[in-house]
Amino acid sequence: MTAVELSGKVALITGASRGIGYGVAEALIARGDRVCITGRNEDALKEAVEALGADRAMYVAGKAHDESHQATVVERTMETFGRIDYLVNNAGTNPVFGPIADLDLNVARKVFETNVVSALGFAQRTWHAWQKDNGGAIVNIASVAGLAPSPFIGAYGVSKAALINLTVQLAHEFAPKVRVNAIAPAVVKTKFAQALYEGREAEAAAGYPLGRLGVPSDIGGAAAFLTSEQSDWVTGQTLVVDGGIFLNAGVA
Repeated sequence: MTAVELSGKVALITGASRGIGYGVAEALIARGDRVCITGRNEDALKEAVEALGADRAMYVAGKAHDESHQATVVERTMETFGRIDYLVNNAGTNPVFGPIADLDLNVARKVFETNVVSALGFAQRTWHAWQKDNGGAIVNIASVAGLAPSPFIGAYGVSKAALINLTVQLAHEFAPKVRVNAIAPAVVKTKFAQALYEGREAEAAAGYPLGRLGVPSDIGGAAAFLTSEQSDWVTGQTLVVDGGIFLNAGVA
């Protein structure tokens, strides 16, 4: 037992060995939750669990779109912690940069498998394993790219738009037991998003009314709110966490 008292709640967070997913795990553990984190790199997951605290965190390595991995994650989390109150679907990919008109359709399929279908798979399994009878909350990590045109990362943007729609579909179907919401971040300083700001961070941040790019704890705080009692009457919503960048829409 650490200084923070256990809440009794458990979260499953995909794509959480680093970046936004890790930031979410930190925020939930800080309030007393226990977590299972997933990702492809076992070494990175081991390091993350050591940093988070082995008494509060566990990991399962694998590919998010692999159905056998999804089943194993849910089974092992239930075996270890006995419940899954919260699911945070953060696993995502964006393997291509360029016009969508020239996009290899096999790449498009990979993007959707990871960013959308895997989120549905984890939601289904978590629902049947615990939430259907006991309630809880799901948070899907979308993107502002799913809310407007996203030049050169079009497939990613389309997949995040689909994830936002999946959010409202699940919110409608899983009510009243389970609340389902999404978070749509703008650029957050992670390895995943490095290409969007590396070597020109000041220039990239200058376009944000709040004067900086996001950091993982910004999204962790939003996820903590959406999985808390303070948001008990919130479902089917997409919370934009963007440093005010959308305030510039339409400004010459």
